[in-house]
Amino acid sequence: MSGFDLKRVHLPNGIHLDVVDEGPVDAPVLIFLHGFPESHRTWRHQIAHFKDRYRCIAPDQRGYRGSSKPQAVEAYTPDKLIGDIFLLADALAIPGFTIVGHDWGGAIAWGVALGGQHARVNKAIIANAPHPAIFQKLLYTHPVQREASQYIRGFRDPANDALVKEHGLTGLLLKEVKWDRPSAMEPEERDQLLRDWQNRDAAFGMLNYYRASPIDVPTMDAPFEVPQGYTPPALPKLTIPTLVIWALDDLALPPENLEGLEDIIDPLTIVRVPDCGHFVPWEAPQAVNAAMEAFLAG
Repeated sequence: MSGFDLKRVHLPNGIHLDVVDEGPVDAPVLIFLHGFPESHRTWRHQIAHFKDRYRCIAPDQRGYRGSSKPQAVEAYTPDKLIGDIFLLADALAIPGFTIVGHDWGGAIAWGVALGGQHARVNKAIIANAPHPAIFQKLLYTHPVQREASQYIRGFRDPANDALVKEHGLTGLLLKEVKWDRPSAMEPEERDQLLRDWQNRDAAFGMLNYYRASPIDVPTMDAPFEVPQGYTPPALPKLTIPTLVIWALDDLALPPENLEGLEDIIDPLTIVRVPDCGHFVPWEAPQAVNAAMEAFLAG
């Protein structure tokens, strides 16, 4: 497993992050945000591909691996996760950057892009991470998305805490989700993830992303309709160049998450990746790299 050097970055909010910082210091910056339940290694193929021309920054985000792992749920509210990224850019003296995110990292990247567009964020690249306004509506109205997201209810259920304390995150993943396809990942990468998941503080840090999220996941017997009184999040239109890469065989996030993006993002580029599951950065690295190349050159 070819590794990257990690440096420790201390943020003024007390959070310490282990961070990959590869590439020329004066080159355009790409900040890569990994998702659940991975690490900076999500982006190993992209960093290797782009580091000759871009400064590639990839933190292990709070709650993961060797980075700070506060145990309180409220330490993982979206404002804090988004704030970490701007503080990281400040700590590394980066005035402007392209934000790149997958899964939970993509959810944070949406927030970073919406909050920092034009001022700090030049472009956004999102891989298999739903826009917050579209995702919530699908959870209310779309049976496939709601059923695929029932695992979130299990992740939030404190009745599962004993299982996590006994078996690490692996025990809960085996109970709630069926994502694991050992043949899809290099054995050494998978072995490292299994070791990471045994850290109990990290396990609860990762779960706290779900527990602190305002997203509402109804039960399957609730009506498939938007509840009376529901108000969509008051989010601005995204007006920086945005690339959305979507693997079409994602069991957790169906491609209906793409519908309506053109109404809330302009300019928007969508690249669909067929025959690929959720973890598109390493399941289809050549497709992701090619899509990013074309977008960044535009």
